Amino acid sequence: MAHDSGPVIEDEPSPERVSALAPFQHGIFRAVWSANLASNFGGLIQGVGAAWLMTTIATSPYQVALVQASTTLPIMLFALVAGAIADSFDRRKIMLVAQVFMLVVSVLLTVFTWLDLMTPWTLLAFTFLIDSGTALNSPSWQASVGDMVPRRKVPAAVALNSMGFNITRSVGPAIGGIIVATAGVAAAFAANALSYIGLIVVLARWKRQEPSTGLPRESLGAAMGAGLRYVALSPNITKVLVRGAVFGFTASAVLALLPLVARDVIKGGAQTYGLMLGAFGVGAVAGALTSVRLRQMLSSENMVRCAFAGFALCALVAAVSTQAWQTALGLALGGACWVVALSHFNVTVQMSTPRWVVGRVLSIYQTATFGGMASGSWIWGIVADVHGSQVALLAAAVAMLAGGALGVVLPLPRHTAPNLDPLDRWTEPMLALDLRSRSGPIAIMIEYVIREDDVPEFLDVMAERGRIRRRDGARNWVLARDLERPEVWLESYHTPTWLDYIRHNKRATHADAAVTERIRALHSGPDRPRVRRWIERPTSVAGRAMTHRDVSDH
Repeated sequence: MAHDSGPVIEDEPSPERVSALAPFQHGIFRAVWSANLASNFGGLIQGVGAAWLMTTIATSPYQVALVQASTTLPIMLFALVAGAIADSFDRRKIMLVAQVFMLVVSVLLTVFTWLDLMTPWTLLAFTFLIDSGTALNSPSWQASVGDMVPRRKVPAAVALNSMGFNITRSVGPAIGGIIVATAGVAAAFAANALSYIGLIVVLARWKRQEPSTGLPRESLGAAMGAGLRYVALSPNITKVLVRGAVFGFTASAVLALLPLVARDVIKGGAQTYGLMLGAFGVGAVAGALTSVRLRQMLSSENMVRCAFAGFALCALVAAVSTQAWQTALGLALGGACWVVALSHFNVTVQMSTPRWVVGRVLSIYQTATFGGMASGSWIWGIVADVHGSQVALLAAAVAMLAGGALGVVLPLPRHTAPNLDPLDRWTEPMLALDLRSRSGPIAIMIEYVIREDDVPEFLDVMAERGRIRRRDGARNWVLARDLERPEVWLESYHTPTWLDYIRHNKRATHADAAVTERIRALHSGPDRPRVRRWIERPTSVAGRAMTHRDVSDH
């Protein structure tokens, strides 16, 4: 059966065991991971500076919470475009452009702060721009993981990326708090600007070989449409998107309101806030180190339910505790659950998506998850503004428990990874007509002969075939039965151009081939199923006529 076919209630842990550190065997992964570590370090220092600066210049808790929203909103707005760019252009160059852009904006942020020109809305604008660069960079970076390590090591690589970020999170915010307290916010912003340089150098030196499909690049609009269509017709991926959005919406309350917890509940300052984020980061590192093992021990659904429940406990502790050490323990648990959930969602999406569309699908996942975070930060900020941060955190804890229970109706797919490598069996047929790549529309008709006893199974398999066809770009897919010869069935679909038809067939994977083999096994005709390829032509009278070319099965 093809990948992403149906719901799975209970699933078994993955039998394949890969060391959590196995991706470090690959030099380019080590280099990019290390440079990212420094960049993430600077980003977290900048985040502490921005959050604390807002607490000193803002007029309401609503504006403080908007700092978190301004860091997630760009991903929600621009991720799909960035994903289409990641699948269409050289990902290394895209990451370079994004890093240079963030460097320039960070320098300007430092200058504005140093000159005391900062207002709440100016600060929000700068954080929005910096994270717009992150939105451009992220799909290319995440999709490039599969270019740096073999597919079986992708889960470990994703976990290591989470671990790297959270190693910096465990110490970066605390150091950021010290920098803000001793040298000022402008120094924190300057440290972030310097942190981009190492990653820019590594990316500039990476000699990545861009894979070639032999086909012209899709337009940006068509590429975005293909990504949306692929997700819409992949049930298991849509489940991950919904669960990720719910997790982002509910869990964002803790990070969005943490500056207020540090200031009003714990009665601390910038250093206290940095230490709270550091505790969250320590827990996240532990979660990253154990996530690969957890994938081997627990079902996919059970992992995520535990993460929701653990983060609910974190929010509860943050709401009721007035002791820094108690809140820090709760945040450590929350950090572990944060990484376990988000890294698992990311791995599930990557392992359920072929390489030709992985950047777009990851970007849509990010749109859903970070959209949940942005809207959650906004909503929980409003609740805190009206009822106080403690009430907002208690409400978020209840919402997190409800998010875990959502798995009853939207269970996550199995850990097992289908073979999504290109099938590469299809060859372009020889045609009697002289077609160009833009010629079309093209109509395809495939004729099957099916015994009456096999009709129920045939219909089940063809339902899956239709989903795969539409997912990969076919339009107007129809299955029809001959009224005069009921054993004859006709599958038909359209593509806008001949190039779209070629692209559609090139997208077939080894997992998809299982459906094709089942259909051929049910076909009882003397020859293989017959394929006819037609091109529509308008007549001078009305409607359209078709010229056709009969060919054997593709």
